[in-house]
Amino acid sequence: MEADITTLIRGERKLSFSEKLLAAFRLSVPAMIAMLTSILMQYIDVAMVGSLGAEASASIGAVESTTWFFGSVVNSAIYGFSVQIAHAVGAGNGDRAKNIYRQGFKVILLISLLLSVVGILISGKLPIWLGAEEVLHRDASLYFLIYIGFMPLRVMGLYTASSLQATGDMKVPGILESAMCILDVIFNFFMIFPTRSIGFMQDGFNVMIPGAGLGVPGAALGTVEAEIVISSILIIYAAIRKKSPLKVNFSKKTPVEKEILKKWFKISGPAALESSVLHVAMIVSTGIVAPLGAVALAANSFAVVVEGLCYMPAYGLQSAALTLTGQSLGAGRRDLAGSFAWITVGLGMTMMTVSAVFMFFFCPYIFNILTPDDGVRSLGAQILRLELVAEPFYGASIIAAGALRGAGDTLASSILTLISLWGVRIILSLILVGSMGLVGVWIAMCVELVFRGTIFMIRQGWIFRKKPE
Repeated sequence: MEADITTLIRGERKLSFSEKLLAAFRLSVPAMIAMLTSILMQYIDVAMVGSLGAEASASIGAVESTTWFFGSVVNSAIYGFSVQIAHAVGAGNGDRAKNIYRQGFKVILLISLLLSVVGILISGKLPIWLGAEEVLHRDASLYFLIYIGFMPLRVMGLYTASSLQATGDMKVPGILESAMCILDVIFNFFMIFPTRSIGFMQDGFNVMIPGAGLGVPGAALGTVEAEIVISSILIIYAAIRKKSPLKVNFSKKTPVEKEILKKWFKISGPAALESSVLHVAMIVSTGIVAPLGAVALAANSFAVVVEGLCYMPAYGLQSAALTLTGQSLGAGRRDLAGSFAWITVGLGMTMMTVSAVFMFFFCPYIFNILTPDDGVRSLGAQILRLELVAEPFYGASIIAAGALRGAGDTLASSILTLISLWGVRIILSLILVGSMGLVGVWIAMCVELVFRGTIFMIRQGWIFRKKPE
């Protein structure tokens, strides 16, 4: 179907609404499935650590936002190349798509190496800077050190997956990302827990299960091992598949095209600014929450994980929006790009409304599975329910960001994110945390997400202001 979508976009025939809707849905399904699998496995992952107690969960929660920040910088750099690949494929220029991928591979590797060095240098002091309790410092530092130290090996697979998606190949990256989550759970099972005996039958039949017993650092090792395995498979797949639109010979020297790097910087620079604004704000939010104690920090971390099931459709549709708008613009069909942008946003808001309603009623049961701590369960369900009203607007901001990136419009998105996060969420959090604690922080988040979704849709309307087909 992906090839059919690309063919339809390159053609001159006017597409019906149902064809556009079906294209957006089918293109996003593999990414949604991968995201769903990732979230479900993350639930299992978090439950494994949660079984060790609130302090273990809080250790990860203390540095989680910082790991997201480093990841967001890499993702922003990747967008600059994947958008160009989508445009090249839309224009029917396969050789240029390969050259963009090859040059981007080297740039992304260099950036990830630099970020890894910086992360290693700050890992020891990070929990202290964020205001975490002293009892959390060791595990939090080790978790972050392991995660960031192996970053370059993981990132190359992420870059390849994003590049394949830009060509319209959503299926293979989706399948492999799902496999990565399964491997994550398996590796965590052996890394987190010590060697133990498990009984299978009432007559006393026991099996000795080996384990490293590393606790929180073991969770980081398990994740890293899974990501490295899948990254290697992705890169090999892209390199040797006969019909791969990215198949290149890395041993062959090709001249560096300054035009590719200029366009990359033009797209990725603002995207990096937007992601930095977003994730620095999340780090500051963690700093606001951390002094509230281990229970609040763990509840905050669990609530963020549980919420992932709600916004899963949005990230699947974001990939589809970027690919569809990027290829449409590459084919010179601006009206079609705008139509795809609004269809994906509308579909995402509808799906997230349904998922939010589902989560409102079932989140207490999910928290019961993830953690044995009653205080964390109760507080986590309370704050998540407050925020669920904003989910459709959150979805709109996620998907619109993908559509805008496909159109190469990232600077305005950065400015809007800056205004929303720092002008609304952080200020409201600082005002409300003193009297309302963690509840106040999540009320501020809810207000900000509604505001952000609204202004992103306004911006999308401005960029794609021509009448859709």
